[in-house]
Amino acid sequence: MIRLFKHYIPHAVVLLATIDVLLLVIAAEAGWQLRAGQIAMHLGGMADRIGQLAGFSMMMFAAMIAVGVYGPDSLRSMRFATARLLVAASLGIIGLTFFDFLLGGQNLWRSTLAYAMGFAIALLVINRLIVGRIAGADAFRRRVLVLGAGLRAERLQKLSERPESGFTIVGYVAMTSSQPVVAGATSRDEIDNLTSYVEGLRATEVVLALEERRNALPLADLLRIKTTGVHVNDFSTFIERETGRVDLDTVNPSWLIFSDGFSSGRAVSSFAKRVFDLLASGLLLLLSAPVIALFALLVKLDSKGPAFFRQTRVGLFGQTFDVIKLRSMRTDAEAGGAQWAQKDDPRVTRLGKFIRLTRIDELPQTWSVLKGEMSFVGPRPERPEFVSALEEQLPYYAERHMVKPGITGWAQINYPYGASIEDSRHKLEYDLYYAKNYTPFLDLLILLQTLRVVLWHEGAR
Repeated sequence: MIRLFKHYIPHAVVLLATIDVLLLVIAAEAGWQLRAGQIAMHLGGMADRIGQLAGFSMMMFAAMIAVGVYGPDSLRSMRFATARLLVAASLGIIGLTFFDFLLGGQNLWRSTLAYAMGFAIALLVINRLIVGRIAGADAFRRRVLVLGAGLRAERLQKLSERPESGFTIVGYVAMTSSQPVVAGATSRDEIDNLTSYVEGLRATEVVLALEERRNALPLADLLRIKTTGVHVNDFSTFIERETGRVDLDTVNPSWLIFSDGFSSGRAVSSFAKRVFDLLASGLLLLLSAPVIALFALLVKLDSKGPAFFRQTRVGLFGQTFDVIKLRSMRTDAEAGGAQWAQKDDPRVTRLGKFIRLTRIDELPQTWSVLKGEMSFVGPRPERPEFVSALEEQLPYYAERHMVKPGITGWAQINYPYGASIEDSRHKLEYDLYYAKNYTPFLDLLILLQTLRVVLWHEGAR
């Protein structure tokens, strides 16, 4: 994987995206050339329209990220990839038309955009056919040797078997005399020189997956392997990189303290984040005010009770604040006390199902962003009644409050709606990854992919 602004991106995705951007430029230029040929117009050099070409490419690329074109299924299913490419192209053209209107409507021609869109879809589909065939042959997967043959090694084995996995395991070495869990593991006693063994397997990475490190850590072997240029990783760091979450089953306080992350140099990033929150929340409140007013009226007509409801949530550093949302449940929904949301929750009103599915009920929370109690991106703020119990049952739960809560977040786009202690544990793993690896780039990625969650109704309950 390549680490970009502290976020890991698979090599196959980087290759695919790089070629995509180049193809988008080619598609845009082909659209201009085709239209110019039809009306016998001299276009001049490519440099004369570099702004239009770059604008088309970047808008389309952003739309592709937003709808999940580069997700786990991007190379596994051509039907999946083509469907989302069509949606991305449509959204990209709508966005380009809107910005062209704001700029005076003289920069992009509708006919040119239509031709460029057709060329882009054809070229991008062909790119996926070619890259998918290469990636399917493991050309871009790292070759990993696992030191260990127990339960942790078995977890890595299952992880490597996923179609979207970015690595393949070339062998397991049983480092202790315990009965191996993974079949086919080679005993350390059978290997004369572990460094030569690694080189013979052409491994590019070694992962330490020992169940018990005490008196079993092969420091001399690891040092020699490291000096040959092979990357050496511990189990928790490897899991974090491959899954985008912090594995609560294996991490300990020392790993959190000494591992990369939780950088103190966030002053500029935090300032930029706040400026973005202020500008975006102000604009969104202005644009969505008619929508909020309309659905507030519909909520009143649909069921008895107020259109909005306030609820206390836990925010930055454990401080409480009130969020405002459009009411989607009956007024007696929690007459018996605080409850987790359920699938097909009977407390949800008829209109409530729709506004939850489309996330319209979340729009009033933008006011909390404007006031600085929330951000657009961050861990989902939880209720105090649940936080007390979760802090007792889940390790490191309090650490998620070290960043400002958000309307959307890394956990929301990667895990279905959480409605139990076990769900909260899984979401906490993603929240800790966000808190540990926060950058403006990760925020941008989350914002773009939130559109995917809304479009395909992922996680709504």
